[in-house]
Amino acid sequence: MMMKFRSRLAYAVGDAGINLYFMSTLSLLLFFYTDFYGISAAVAAGIFFVARVVDAVTDPFMGYLADHTRSRWGRFRPYLAFGAIPLAVISVATFTIPDFNETGKIIWAFVTYVLFGVIYTVVTIPYAAMTSVLTDDHDERATLTTFRMFGAFSGAMVVMLGMMTLVEFFGFENGFQYTMVLYGIIGTAFLWWSFGGTKERTDLALPEERISLPNAMKALFRNSPLWIVISLFILGMLAFTFRQTVAPFYFKYTLERPDLLTSFFSITLAVMFVGLICVPPLTKRIGKAATVQIGAIVAMIGAAGFYFNDPGNILMVYVWGCIMAIGGAPIAVLGWAMLADTIEYAQHAHDVRADGVIYSTASFFQKVGKAVAGTAIPAILALTGFVANQVQSSEVLGGILLCIAVIPFIANLALFGIPFVYKLDADAHGQIVRELKDRLSRVSST
Repeated sequence: MMMKFRSRLAYAVGDAGINLYFMSTLSLLLFFYTDFYGISAAVAAGIFFVARVVDAVTDPFMGYLADHTRSRWGRFRPYLAFGAIPLAVISVATFTIPDFNETGKIIWAFVTYVLFGVIYTVVTIPYAAMTSVLTDDHDERATLTTFRMFGAFSGAMVVMLGMMTLVEFFGFENGFQYTMVLYGIIGTAFLWWSFGGTKERTDLALPEERISLPNAMKALFRNSPLWIVISLFILGMLAFTFRQTVAPFYFKYTLERPDLLTSFFSITLAVMFVGLICVPPLTKRIGKAATVQIGAIVAMIGAAGFYFNDPGNILMVYVWGCIMAIGGAPIAVLGWAMLADTIEYAQHAHDVRADGVIYSTASFFQKVGKAVAGTAIPAILALTGFVANQVQSSEVLGGILLCIAVIPFIANLALFGIPFVYKLDADAHGQIVRELKDRLSRVSST
């Protein structure tokens, strides 16, 4: 079933709001902690690690809770309406510098970032799971997810273009806090728009269906396409987080041109929009798995070029960065679209539909990729002798280059290889959906 444009747009703006928070923490929270908040890279690594351990509990629980939610608004949409304001509040707190001693500031950073992760989960797990209940069409899901990624990248663009400019405008002492107040207002409005402008479909699930824990585990662990997609999620997030998080350090300490960071982020994100446009037609022509592989090849070329480039050649820093960015577009779109298809695979094979559980599991492992990068980057910086706001040694600069080029290359190499074993293509999924509809129509008529 083709969705109306306004419904696609309403779903997309939700991710625009979410990415005001996601990109602020992904791209600038470590930089904020080390260079403004005043804690070491090693302590920051500990904060990120603890937050991901908490995610190991909250993500699956949230998915299970969403699957068992019943309301007049559906299973997933209510969490957008009621979670939007708490998410905005905790985001402001996370970027607030309290007037505490060093120990108090460390505790504040631990508590606020962990709580941010919990509330972020409450909103984003149901939001992501909506893909599977908004449409059951294989190609429409790719189109819907492309719209969603346009929203996500638009939110990211606002952060990359505006955050440091706004911080400077408000003053560095409270600039991050005031900027997040502004983003919180916008993010809340966008999530409410997404809630009001979408409608969940129910024709592939029985209204009275409840998912037992054993059946939920069956939908997870006897679902081979799901684990292939999860591995792609991990690798895609790993590559993205490494290059995005370390970029401020590369521009400040390697290039000694921090003034160029905003333009670099903006241009590379704009290039990703071009990549998004190419994904749906390419997917219809060669399939989702092959499109992911093409993206991985392009990203590897960019990473290799970035590694061998002379940092003094600023133009080629932008060129290779753009090539890496455009190569990352297919997995950003198709990971979520492929994930929705695995829900019907499990339903067809095991008679259990577990949208929330499957999405929360994938989200958790995506965060594993983010956690590995988020913990490894400050650890690498600490091990190579990084000291904030100082001239860095060659060892530190080598560690920065490792993070921004070598590790993304390796991740994309694996991202290229794994899709060879993915067999849930458009024909296979279409047959599954037809059989499910026939099966459910027989059940409903008895």
